[in-house]
Amino acid sequence: MTLIRVLLADDHAVVLDGLRVLLEQQGDIRVVATVSNGIEAVQQTLREHPHVVLMDIAMPLLNGIEATQQIRELHPQTQVVILSIHAAWEHIHRALEAGALGYLLKESAGNEVVTAVRTVYKGDRYLSQKVADIALKDFGKHAKWEDPLRSLSARERQVLRLVVEGKTSAEAAEILSLSPKSVETYRRRIMHKLGLHDLPSLVKFAIQHGVISLE
Repeated sequence: MTLIRVLLADDHAVVLDGLRVLLEQQGDIRVVATVSNGIEAVQQTLREHPHVVLMDIAMPLLNGIEATQQIRELHPQTQVVILSIHAAWEHIHRALEAGALGYLLKESAGNEVVTAVRTVYKGDRYLSQKVADIALKDFGKHAKWEDPLRSLSARERQVLRLVVEGKTSAEAAEILSLSPKSVETYRRRIMHKLGLHDLPSLVKFAIQHGVISLE
């Protein structure tokens, strides 16, 4: 029997522990790694080659949607299931657009996680009922919606996240292997593209659009 190799990505240790116990009770699933931020999720995917990644959206350094996009680009054999508290249409749309094959809400996950892992492992999409209802209900309303983050490059999104997390230019520069001056340049460019003029507005934008979370 082929074991389904799963990587867990969430910045809450209690969630990781619970998911590991739940999944490893199944005879056909093996948890190969647990990580607490998006960058580690991408790195460990390339190292461990999991069949499925269970991914939270709100994580440090790189959020789950950005990590999903990188995983699908760098290791397309791996499928991603988003497991999040966020039920807004925008989060669902961005996750699926990034390449996630499944989306579950933490509030109703339970054993549904096992079903989702087995489903996406076979290459089929899995949306929890509430997520599917939201996606169908709001599809027409948002048919012409455009992701406001689309105008930002991958590097600009990284800088945006670190800035709104409270990192100084020097700290962000060290994390991204850039100069502080380059970080400042990226920050000004981000503000210009988004039409924002101060840090509080940037933080509010980041929360509204799932770059960071208050959870």
